[in-house]
Amino acid sequence: MSKSQPQFTFSKAQFRGTMLILAILGFIFVLPDVVVYYSENESFSIKLLPRKEAEAYQRVMKRSKYPERFRKRESRYLPPPEKFNPNNYTVDQWMALGLSEKQANVIRKFTKYRLKSNEDLKRVFVINDELFALIKDSTIYDPQPIEDHFEETRFHKQPAKQIRVNLNTASEEELMTVPGIGKYFAAKIVEYRKHLGGYYSYEQLLEVYKVDQEKLDKWITFLEVNSEDIRHLNVNSGTAEELQKHPYISWNLANSLVKLRLQKGSYKRVEDCRQSVLMTPELYQKLKHYLKTE
Repeated sequence: MSKSQPQFTFSKAQFRGTMLILAILGFIFVLPDVVVYYSENESFSIKLLPRKEAEAYQRVMKRSKYPERFRKRESRYLPPPEKFNPNNYTVDQWMALGLSEKQANVIRKFTKYRLKSNEDLKRVFVINDELFALIKDSTIYDPQPIEDHFEETRFHKQPAKQIRVNLNTASEEELMTVPGIGKYFAAKIVEYRKHLGGYYSYEQLLEVYKVDQEKLDKWITFLEVNSEDIRHLNVNSGTAEELQKHPYISWNLANSLVKLRLQKGSYKRVEDCRQSVLMTPELYQKLKHYLKTE
């Protein structure tokens, strides 16, 4: 009786493993030919970048993927397209220069009383130094009438000149001569002036308790603001306790300004105070009128 020949069989697992090994071997042997072929083709190339270039490339790719995160900060303001009269600019036109709607409305309230020069424009607290630098050379204003004083004196009786009350020097009694300002508001205005060190803008009166826009609109015709009368704080000699007494300076900000001074030396310019992370752009625009370095 003859013996049967041995039979070789594969399980499914053995079959899959054999096919995988054959595929890997085929890939290893074929890959060099594929690389050589495509490296000779101008439309395909493989290039290994040096480490520094590779890292730079990765940073660029990240920035393209997350543009908002890596975008370089650019100015939010735009120059005016042509010369313009600030008194005639609409809210939309101010917003086109980069201001918010709220800021544009503030400017419109000031222009109701007609700005006469860039000095008046600069006193509008929502116009910061950056925007002012962009627009100052493009502004035009209403021509001021030239009075013939000889003819006025000879043929007409000159009307009495309206006397304006200086917000920074007026006593309570003088403030009470303004229509609508009684004893209560006169006392509050003087009290807040002492805390501030003086007013640089009419709009600051809105920070006085119970003063609203309607009252301010009635008073403003009879008031004037002279920024030369403002009392300044020395950021190079003032202690944190002294600085934080100002209504615009919190204890944290005062402490931060003093620590920066101790770490980096005396402030050369008032603008150097912006190095504090607690000094926001809006807060700086208000505080710059009260700070000095000498």
